[in-house]
Amino acid sequence: MRRRFSLAYLTVPGVTPPEQTYIAARAGYDFVSLRLAHMGVAGEPEFEPLGPGVLRRTQDALRETGLSVLDVELARIAPDREPCDYLPTLEAAALLGARHLIASAWTKARDDRDFVVERYAEICDLARPYGLTVDLEFPTFSRLGTLAAARDVVEAAAQPNAGILVDALYFHFSRCGQDELLALPRHWVNFIHLCDAAAEIPADHEAMKCIAREGRLYVGEGAIDLPLLAACLPEVPFSIELPNARRSAELGHVVHARRCLDTARAYFDGFSRATAAQRAGAAA
Repeated sequence: MRRRFSLAYLTVPGVTPPEQTYIAARAGYDFVSLRLAHMGVAGEPEFEPLGPGVLRRTQDALRETGLSVLDVELARIAPDREPCDYLPTLEAAALLGARHLIASAWTKARDDRDFVVERYAEICDLARPYGLTVDLEFPTFSRLGTLAAARDVVEAAAQPNAGILVDALYFHFSRCGQDELLALPRHWVNFIHLCDAAAEIPADHEAMKCIAREGRLYVGEGAIDLPLLAACLPEVPFSIELPNARRSAELGHVVHARRCLDTARAYFDGFSRATAAQRAGAAA
């Protein structure tokens, strides 16, 4: 089975949804993963998700390129955000045919589990009529910094459209093990964020953020145990989230996005061949 790939927003930061769609098509992706809910960080393009102009141009781009929207981001669980704040994002996501919504928790207190569970459940409730799963991510420097913490919230919320997003970088940073991956209910895993990184894990969160937001590596350049990740999780699409400020500046968005895809395909084609050879050898 051919692995399918999506282009995540952070790989080509600063572009609008229609621009990102055309970039993804030129680079050879199967899907596009759009940022429709702003994070309030520097460099984000200014647009209104449900504004007729950007929505129409994005629909036109999807129709012209034949691409589909895999997921949209980002529903933040935070004290200053109400779940209903994301209704415009949900409406836009549905109009664009998206399948999944990424969520993550950014509260500061460590005794606010009930708040996080309640807000996550509310977002799931709001997303369900739009046909969206809500895939909870666990950035190592966020409130939920491990797979175990994210799983605890999803289990407690008990929502039919719940999911967990495993990002290769945070899998690596949090030292997530094989047993944790294998124990994860497979129907919770709808797609995987893909990138690579050096073996060394930073000791502080600021250094982690720097790598996560502008210093990820092409697949195969680093030391993340990607074969373990692929072997333990369902064969779902990879969304390549690979921001690298230096390479984007040197190559431009299209070439950088294409290299992200080419290196990932080459790596996993090799992994598949090696796995097949091992199985053949074991059977002989």
